[in-house]
Amino acid sequence: MSIFGKIKDAIFGHPKAQAAPAQAPGQPAPAQAPAMPQIQQPAAQAAPAQPVDVESVLMVFETERGTADLNWRTSIVDLMKLIGLDSSLDNRKELATELGYTGATDGSAEMNLWLHKAVMRELEKNGGKVPAGLKD
Repeated sequence: MSIFGKIKDAIFGHPKAQAAPAQAPGQPAPAQAPAMPQIQQPAAQAAPAQPVDVESVLMVFETERGTADLNWRTSIVDLMKLIGLDSSLDNRKELATELGYTGATDGSAEMNLWLHKAVMRELEKNGGKVPAGLKD
């Protein structure tokens, strides 16, 4: 699995991301149609039905793991550590290749900043809700 795929799976697969949207108070529950036989479709990897609030999920990771000292909002290294991935230079080089980085893959600040923003933009393209401050 790709490094980006692992990042996406860690965030989109978190229980916070899977929670059903809350129903507004005072609204009646939607009527359910009678059960009808369903034709089994092959499982497809698609974007989630509801956008995943990426920032909220990452804040839950931060709380669960007691990692308030990580600067995951701007650092790809800290983001990867937060979600439990290996943040080694080799993995960041692989991620840079996956996402189309064309500069030197030497672990420079330039590369790492680019990677963080690219990951956030890709998460958004794949069904995530990402605040502008995390992707710009």
